[in-house]
Amino acid sequence: MKLKRLIFLIAVPLVAAMGDKPDGEAGQRYVRGEVPAARSEAPANERPASELRVLPASEADPAEFMWQARPVVIFADTAADPAFTEQLAAVRRDPMPLLLRDVVVITDTDPAANSPWRRQLRPEGFSLVLMDKDGQVKQRKPVPWSVREITRAIDKFPLRRQEIGRGDLAP
Repeated sequence: MKLKRLIFLIAVPLVAAMGDKPDGEAGQRYVRGEVPAARSEAPANERPASELRVLPASEADPAEFMWQARPVVIFADTAADPAFTEQLAAVRRDPMPLLLRDVVVITDTDPAANSPWRRQLRPEGFSLVLMDKDGQVKQRKPVPWSVREITRAIDKFPLRRQEIGRGDLAP
């Protein structure tokens, strides 16, 4: 009983002090189940963090993503290709794991356009190409993959292992 009272006497002033902010404002109180109001609005030109970038190959240059993002390139001979639509739906259904790994999705469904992505990667039919931030092709797949399979493959990339602090461990 004495121990509980001692903890209470020590904890109450600490909790009260933690609630005060250095600029003199009182701490914001939260009620369970209530979503706190945003402190400031994001700029209008900024994309929300939960939005996966899906770009057509004609609008994206491979050099643009060097050391910034991991391109996942989805090729098909036509946008109506069932494997292409299945892959795109899978990526859009669960974008958060891809966002956490700095993935940008590039789609190329026009072989006649001969985009820089097609010239560099030379796909045939449907193809899923996983690239790392250094611009190297890490994996090619002729069938659609789930987001889980894509993220597991990305987590084995050496640069990704360094990002998460596990670069010294063997895969």
